[in-house]
Amino acid sequence: MSKKYEKLAQDIVEKVGGNENVSTLTHCMTRLRFALNDNNKTDIKAIKALDGVIDALESGGQFQVVIGTHVEEVYNEVSKHLHPVDNSNVESAIARKTNVLGKLIDFVSGTFSPIVPAIAGAGMIKALLALLILFGWISRESQTYYVLSFMSDAIFYFLPFLLAYSAANKLKCSPVLALVLAGILLHPNLTQLRTDGDEVSVFGIPLTLATYSSSVVPILLTVWAQSYIEPIFKKITPNAVKIIFVPMFTILVVGLFSLTVLGPLGSVFGTYLAMGFDFLGSHGSWLIIFMIATFWPILVMFGLHHNIVPLSLTQITTLGYENIIGPGAIISNISLGVSALVVGGRTKDPANKLIANSSGITGLMGITEAALYGVNLPKKYPLIAAMIGSACGGLYAGLMNVSRYAIGASGIPAIPLYVGDNIWNLYNILIALVITAVVTAVITYFLSLKYEKELIIEVTNIKENETITIKDSVIMSPIKGALIPLQDIQDAAFASEAMGKGIAIEPSEGKVIAPFDGVIVSLFPKKHAMGLISDEGVEILIHVGLNTVKLNGKYFEAFVEEGQRITKGQTLLTFDLDKIKQEGYITQTPIIVTNSYNYSDVVSESSHENIDFNNALLVVKA
Repeated sequence: MSKKYEKLAQDIVEKVGGNENVSTLTHCMTRLRFALNDNNKTDIKAIKALDGVIDALESGGQFQVVIGTHVEEVYNEVSKHLHPVDNSNVESAIARKTNVLGKLIDFVSGTFSPIVPAIAGAGMIKALLALLILFGWISRESQTYYVLSFMSDAIFYFLPFLLAYSAANKLKCSPVLALVLAGILLHPNLTQLRTDGDEVSVFGIPLTLATYSSSVVPILLTVWAQSYIEPIFKKITPNAVKIIFVPMFTILVVGLFSLTVLGPLGSVFGTYLAMGFDFLGSHGSWLIIFMIATFWPILVMFGLHHNIVPLSLTQITTLGYENIIGPGAIISNISLGVSALVVGGRTKDPANKLIANSSGITGLMGITEAALYGVNLPKKYPLIAAMIGSACGGLYAGLMNVSRYAIGASGIPAIPLYVGDNIWNLYNILIALVITAVVTAVITYFLSLKYEKELIIEVTNIKENETITIKDSVIMSPIKGALIPLQDIQDAAFASEAMGKGIAIEPSEGKVIAPFDGVIVSLFPKKHAMGLISDEGVEILIHVGLNTVKLNGKYFEAFVEEGQRITKGQTLLTFDLDKIKQEGYITQTPIIVTNSYNYSDVVSESSHENIDFNNALLVVKA
């Protein structure tokens, strides 16, 4: 396996308090989700500063580290540094301090998060099936439709199995026994008893026969009971026969309790919940869609969006459609993606442009954390524009009572989920998305005229109408320190050369000088980076440290301003190297030729491991 995230994983484990402070670890689509024994042991500021971490927060009884779409790779590396420890005493103490609501939120979030990808995958198969029918490539009577249909429905029919396994892991009881208990609820013989309609009793206790396929609440109650009853049998059963009698009594007691009490109770709860959904669908569904569309980014920021997934799943398994999350989430995600792309088109900041464009595209695909934390939230105005745009689209979708017919991602690929018996449901979500995109784009653009103005700079120091001839150029080193190949630095965007070719330096002195005669094209407001253009037309970006934008200019002092002419060797910027390192930031400094596309190659001029100010650093070949 790649060692790409090994250092990041080590740093995360260390800063959450070490292996002994981690009770459990799971991940969702973009986040690591820790259950910690003591949240006070975490260094949340240092975690946020780690290169590769988008954000970190405490929510729903969990400590969440936002990574991005490659979270599974980071999770695999982090897991290598975690080993089971006996935290029973600590956990008991923490549990006593946690309120009931916090425990419930933690349980729900921790149970549903691991199975969301599987549900989304099955939902996308259903979306594919809808497209095949829409375009007339298959018919509903075909065997292809029949097979693909039960493939996509399997996860919902057997949902109690997935929930049993996930809930048991969360509650730290036997997942295998939990699966057996789910099997009892889904056994064909129980279904047959219900079909026959005869009265059934066990030891004289009547059974309320219910349907448990596609159900949520009954199995959650069952596993909750198992988490209390199983430890009792483990405690009182002699070790010599524990392997036989603990499973036996757990299945017997919890199984009967589930069939006679918990299962019917959960079924009744589900029935009333379905009635509530029917009522909302008739009287207030527009308000739900409008509210989710408008405030979805806020729910995502606090990690609360996963806590309403059970309602969404319950609605679709009982009614066959869902409008609690789906319409609002897809509208919001499209607005976040569009606003980021508009920023990418408007900003002249090379780093912001790269982040905005890439995160905007992933946002349109349904993964918005990068756009939210990397662009919209830091700049604020794109987030405001996105929420206004999604409010407009959400209002239309709500008034048109838009629903989706399968669970899946919430981006452009999920549009087929809205194909149902009424084709206008699909048309209405498309209209809502167009409204959202147009309103968001227009508002973002007009707000950018104010907030991006300071970054839109015309270089007036180069003579008007002067023709710059592309030729070989030597770039001198603006920094003193150790050379690092660009592909080896701890930042995927720079290492991939997506912004241009170049090199990096680990500074040994906190000073940046002009590498040539030219002009300051951009000076980032946080002073951690600047763009320069030489008199020969070479454009370079000097970015001091990784993720240092979060320092908000602290420890940096600029001696130049945008549009100012510079001469080779002139001091441009100073920074407190030691204090930046003490804050936990990586000080690797990329020096990128941002217009590399104008040249045949950019190569390192130095053959030494270290370099001094004004030594030859790069050769830019015409």
